[in-house]
Amino acid sequence: MTGPDVDSAAGAHAITAGRRAGRGRDSGDDGPPPSPVDARLVPAALLSWAAALAAVAAAPATALAGAGACLAIAGIAAAALVRRRRTGGRHRAAPLAPPAGAVLLAAMVVAAVLTSTAAQSHARSSGLLADLVDRGAAADLTGRVLDEPQPIAAREWDDAGRFRVTVGATEVSGRGSVSAADAEVVVLGPGSWGDLALGEEIRVRATPTPTAPGEEAVALLSTDREPDRLARPPWHLRGVNHIRASLREAAADLPPDARGLVPGIAVGDDRAVPTGLTEDMRTTALTHLTAVSGAHVAIVLGTVLAVCAWMPRRARAVVGAVALVAFVALVRPEPSVSRSALMGAVVLTGLLLGRPSRALPALCTAVVLLLLADPWMSRSYGFALSVLATAGLVLLARPWARWLSHVMPRWLATVVAVPGAAQAACGPVVLLLQPALAPYAVPANVMAAPAVPPATVLGVSAALVASLWPAGGGVLAAAAAGPAWWIALAARTFAGLPGAALPWPGTVAGVLGLALLTALGLAALARVGPPRPRPWLPATIAAALLLVMPGPRQAVAGILPGAGPASNWVAAQCDVGQGSAFLLRSGPSAAVMVDVGPAGSDPAGCLTSTGTDRLDLLVLTHPHSDHVGALPEVLAAVKVDRALVSPATAPRHTVETVAAQLAAADVPTEVATADGGAAAGRSGAVSWEVLWPTSAAADVLPADAVNDRSVAVHLAAPELSAVALGDVELDGQAGVLRAVRAAGRDPPDVVVMAHHGSPRQHPGLAAALAPRVTLVSVGADNDYGHPAATALDLYRPHGAVLRTDECGPITLVARPELAVSAACPR
Repeated sequence: MTGPDVDSAAGAHAITAGRRAGRGRDSGDDGPPPSPVDARLVPAALLSWAAALAAVAAAPATALAGAGACLAIAGIAAAALVRRRRTGGRHRAAPLAPPAGAVLLAAMVVAAVLTSTAAQSHARSSGLLADLVDRGAAADLTGRVLDEPQPIAAREWDDAGRFRVTVGATEVSGRGSVSAADAEVVVLGPGSWGDLALGEEIRVRATPTPTAPGEEAVALLSTDREPDRLARPPWHLRGVNHIRASLREAAADLPPDARGLVPGIAVGDDRAVPTGLTEDMRTTALTHLTAVSGAHVAIVLGTVLAVCAWMPRRARAVVGAVALVAFVALVRPEPSVSRSALMGAVVLTGLLLGRPSRALPALCTAVVLLLLADPWMSRSYGFALSVLATAGLVLLARPWARWLSHVMPRWLATVVAVPGAAQAACGPVVLLLQPALAPYAVPANVMAAPAVPPATVLGVSAALVASLWPAGGGVLAAAAAGPAWWIALAARTFAGLPGAALPWPGTVAGVLGLALLTALGLAALARVGPPRPRPWLPATIAAALLLVMPGPRQAVAGILPGAGPASNWVAAQCDVGQGSAFLLRSGPSAAVMVDVGPAGSDPAGCLTSTGTDRLDLLVLTHPHSDHVGALPEVLAAVKVDRALVSPATAPRHTVETVAAQLAAADVPTEVATADGGAAAGRSGAVSWEVLWPTSAAADVLPADAVNDRSVAVHLAAPELSAVALGDVELDGQAGVLRAVRAAGRDPPDVVVMAHHGSPRQHPGLAAALAPRVTLVSVGADNDYGHPAATALDLYRPHGAVLRTDECGPITLVARPELAVSAACPR
């Protein structure tokens, strides 16, 4: 989670207080000053957080020593309080909340947290499992799946992918011993592990390796075996799994964005969100919407209490408690959900007792109780962002709304203040995850905010109804697709604006610098006297918000010289992460496409952004998932007239899947070789020629030489020529070099570098091609080391070398001279 957790409950509390404070006379003031904030629990919460953060990485004895020191401090503070009471502490001039009382409270809380941490750390570091981890000995672990399997970066030849599964170990055996266990382990397994359900009991045999100090999981296990399934999940988890699966099925026929967002917003199942949309939501700080933050808990709880408004107070509290427990079970107790649920329990207790809730004390209580139960939560970014966002709403939203109400309508000031306060509080921590500032985070959240409640309520309703009545659930999921579309529109719109991600150092100095600038900005804003309202300001803000919408923005861009998207683009390298997808324009709304990228990488968005609605030719260089995984997305987005595929026959599953997908879309398909029947041709305005492989090479190469069977193709359009090399290795590149020399044509304008810039590059081929522009389609922070510095150095002497991990999508434009349009760092 990289966006702030905008907690509606806390936000509503702050907004309501702001409205009460704003009911003043028409003077320069907005009414009486707000009531003081009850911050008595803040020191205890902060100190216990810091103590847990340090203690989970320390030895249990160290944590116990810290607890003893805290108890000694508590004893001194208690003695001071007793002495004060005996020596006149009841005098009228004496302070009502002496420092000794705060010290006593904080010391006792920190001692409790340290003691709990020491006990849990001791249990983790003792026993047979810990001994096997220390020895690096093979072990058989039995346990239950604690969360849904999460896909991880798979090797390009592994068409089934790999998954990360968190398992709660209950029994371990190794070195001739068997023992009970009570610890979390992380298992990295092949594609078959992706089918595991929450709560399923499994057995795995592997050699555990220790995790870093402070990690919640005690060991990491990697296996290539299928999981040994022992028992189904307990009855209550079977129900949860069924409801979540029913929602995924109900959303299966929705458009890609809604297919991912409806389950993501409703129950936190964001596995189907397209990669491009995920990046846009991260850029605009909207990822909290699919993390099931406090806002979702507040929306669901508020809806239930509103429906039950006719009930007596105590009955409403009971129904709310049942709904709260059920919702937390449905979405899984993630750190932000646990924190929000505990705050909701505090609110319900206040409702039951007929007393008003206090947001800040409730937040501090939630923090302490959660750290007592799970000290490792102190190291969770999700937990930190959730707590900071709520604190920002409680402390900042009300004064911000009061200040902003002087220059804009009160309702608009409130709408802007809520995400602004959350973003300001979370900004420094977000830098540690993404070293960039998100200047459009507040307007993006403002735009998305009206759609969040209906998307959440309709999505949760669809999940519940679909589990009993699939057709009805499908109707509700379709209704939720409307708000989900609006949220996706907000993310894509603001992420596409210039300067959507401004670089900022993600170091400690950068974090402290941003925190200091935020504090100085708040201080300056608080000192500025309120200007008189100006009637033109709301209209200006409304016009600015309107012009970021795609339709109005394009209409205005169309009448401005040089504005809007380039209509004279000739080639584009789509940003599909660690994969490849290249376009060469072949007509007004048509193109030749080489590869489509991995599943979920949103090549359809690349096609849409270039105005392409037909592919005259689709070349799939070889059957690896990072080049063909997104084929269903492309086939659903545009019409494909013809396809060329590699003569590779492995991986068999991927080859068969691609053939079936093309056949189902009625796409004429041919196997491409340099000397076969599909060796050359013309598609629209583009002529093409297969350079590699030859039929003989395809026959004699080893079966596992899939990369060297990549189709390397020369493409020639009126304005530009290009060579796309697929993933050919050294043998394949040598064959391409022979074909290039035999053709004797001029060097191409553009080359798509082989294999994402791997170090296995043929110097002779780079010299023979000598392109003006070299494109490297590569994912940021990939674990292959792509692109290699040696590969880049081979092509740099000939022209520009542009990488999608640095530049994002890259477009080549005829102006009339060839030019590059990309957001590359200078």
